[in-house]
Amino acid sequence: MFELTPRIGPRPDTTDCAPHEQVSQNPDVTTYQRFKERAFDFSFVERRPSIISVPGAEALWLPHDHAHGCRESFMIGHEFAHVHPAYDGSMHLMLPIECTIELFAKGWGEPHPMAATGLIPATAVMVFAPRDEPEIETVLQILATSYDFARGKLISPASIQL
Repeated sequence: MFELTPRIGPRPDTTDCAPHEQVSQNPDVTTYQRFKERAFDFSFVERRPSIISVPGAEALWLPHDHAHGCRESFMIGHEFAHVHPAYDGSMHLMLPIECTIELFAKGWGEPHPMAATGLIPATAVMVFAPRDEPEIETVLQILATSYDFARGKLISPASIQL
């Protein structure tokens, strides 16, 4: 079950268009580096430049043999998440719909603005940058769920009854 503790404090400011970026409450360099050191530690994940984000964003990519998720579990190709550069610190990733509801309710992220236009699936979200060690753990938990979604370990959005 995907359950998050509430994020403390107000939501950070973000842009409402592409590029979708976090512009306040950005992490310090040490927190950002600690998060990135662990974000790419999942088995089979390849670290690549993102093919859909701003310059400097790094993608989490699954090779074909491990990318068994539905279409809504990937942004483009087998890129299921990307970490934005240090000036921002947030990331975009794909989550099952029921997980997005929990993410938004607990204050850890927001929908990608392009999802409202129907150009990308509603499973695309921004996860706010971690500000300290405990938040790194929560953001890694969210990222692990996206990883499982992309590997086909979670249910398809089409089968969810809300």
